[in-house]
Parts: sequence; structure tokens; C-alpha cells
Amino acid sequence: MVGKLTFCIYLIVVAFFCLDHTDASPAIATGWDPLEICIENCAQCKKMFGPWFEGPLCAESCIKFKGKLIPDCEDLASIAPFLNKL
Repeated sequence: MVGKLTFCIYLIVVAFFCLDHTDASPAIATGWDPLEICIENCAQCKKMFGPWFEGPLCAESCIKFKGKLIPDCEDLASIAPFLNKL
């Protein structure tokens, strides 16, 4: 019985210390590349809008501006240059 109690206390202490150090932000821990996010957003918009969205043009824009103008598929102003009328 004492062995089980000691083991349970040990698990609680370990869990407490593990949970105490989980407040790091993934962006800080791994770093983030605006160019990568920009191109991923272009791909997401292409999936959402299909033939109405010029994905290659969006990706070229990401490369040209080095990811400084990240498209947001829900913001018409940010994706307007990449939409076509078909």
C-alpha cells in the first residue's frame, strides 16, 4: 500500500512539473517564416476559391515581397489582386 501511495505522489509531482513548463508559444519555440505562411495561405485560398483564384500569381507575390503581404482568404482586399472573373 505504501508503495502505491509513493508512486501516486511521484506521478502527481512529475505531472505538476511537466505542466508548469508548457507555456511556451510554438511560434517562439520553432520560429516562423512569413514567406512560408504566405505561400501556405495562397494554397489554402486556391483550395477555397478554385479556378477563381490565381494561386501561382499569389505565390509569385509572396516571393517578390518576401512574405510581407500575407493573403487572408477571408479578407477580400488582401486577395483581390489574385481573383479572376472567369
